[in-house]
Amino acid sequence: MVKRILAVLAVSDGIRYSVIATNLKICEESIRLWVNALLLKGVEGLKSKKGPGRPPRLTKTQRKELDKLITEGPAKAGFPGACWRSPMIQVLIFERFGVNYSVYYISQLLKNMGFSYQKAKFVADHKDAEKRQEWLQEKWPEILALAREKHAYILFGDEVSFPQWGSLTYTWAKRGQQPVVKTSGTRRGYKVFGLIDYFSGRFFCKGHDKGRLNSESYEAFLTEVLSKTRKHIILIQDGARYHTSKAMRRFFDEKAHRLTVYNLPSYSPDYNPIEKLWKKIKEKEIHLHYFPTFDCLKNKVEEALLHFKDLQNEVLSLFGFYNNLAEV
Repeated sequence: MVKRILAVLAVSDGIRYSVIATNLKICEESIRLWVNALLLKGVEGLKSKKGPGRPPRLTKTQRKELDKLITEGPAKAGFPGACWRSPMIQVLIFERFGVNYSVYYISQLLKNMGFSYQKAKFVADHKDAEKRQEWLQEKWPEILALAREKHAYILFGDEVSFPQWGSLTYTWAKRGQQPVVKTSGTRRGYKVFGLIDYFSGRFFCKGHDKGRLNSESYEAFLTEVLSKTRKHIILIQDGARYHTSKAMRRFFDEKAHRLTVYNLPSYSPDYNPIEKLWKKIKEKEIHLHYFPTFDCLKNKVEEALLHFKDLQNEVLSLFGFYNNLAEV
């Protein structure tokens, strides 16, 4: 606006267009347009108007910065909560880059940037970051070296319970007509011990339908596994009480010539690939099923376990996290 006023004042003083254009660093055509606008519309004709074309968009550099901001989380960007929602990102983009996107476009923008709409997961706030780092940098390389030296299995172990009352997941249905699944309502579950091998994908498992899991049943399972192979076993387990009880420590000492035990860091189920196997079995075989009797549940679970024993490549795919560590 200042340049427009100076330009028309200079014209009124009789200064040539070429001189005005040089002094104000503008083109002569702009001066002619401004003078004509003043003559036709008066002072209103000199007011700046919004230029034609699409509104401004994020540049590549700004997208990279936005990617970093979203990845770091809303708290670091000054927003409340632990997870992003579209209106929050809309405000973030406007405040940081001056670009005002429709909130309905935000989801498409994020998809184009490689983000997806996901369900969050809880992480214990008392995880020991130092112990977890030590496991990755020191314990895991140590385990690999020992396994190669002894030609041993590396067996990740865990237990799971499949509830007779059933479990739900997402499914298709007409809008306004929520799908229903029958349930026996019986508060009983079929428990299973399991071990999967890092090298071969072999799957050892044993069902338990009598009471709670304890050191005695855990010892019986491991004894059965030892009887099925002559190889040395490196057992990786979590810190459940019946895994680390006096009875189990005594058992591990007695079997030290066949069995080496490592305990995962506390609150680190994400470091145990067999957790993913349990999830797969539940998703494919258990969710949205009706089990009128406990035997129906038990038979279905045993059928699923038998099925996964033959899917060694699928079991091996669960170790992607540790394979990447080995490559590094």
